[in-house]
Amino acid sequence: MTGKEKSLGTWIVAVLALAAVEGCTYYQTAPGVYTTAVPASFDRSWSAALGAFDDQGVRVTSQDRGAGQIRGTRDGINVTANVRTQSNGSVRVEFNTSGDTARDPQLIDRMSSAYDRRMGR
Repeated sequence: MTGKEKSLGTWIVAVLALAAVEGCTYYQTAPGVYTTAVPASFDRSWSAALGAFDDQGVRVTSQDRGAGQIRGTRDGINVTANVRTQSNGSVRVEFNTSGDTARDPQLIDRMSSAYDRRMGR
């Protein structure tokens, strides 16, 4: 191999290496509107829990916002919602049923689903 051929070979290798680097694809975030999940506020969670009672035809018998508790009844089934702000600032909502739950065993699931819908989940 002559010096000219070696120089040409080196040049070709350099061009191919440069082409390989230039050919790398960088994926950026697609343009659009992005939102991050905002922790639920107590007020929003409280309203959604009350709305879930209404959605499922549960008559509210008492509500104590300070204690974070809503109580109601429907067809012999007692429903309680507990709305609590946790130490990390998130809000926890818990539904419980008692009484003649055999009359409507799916009520608790529908309450939870109604709450989730109202929270946009």
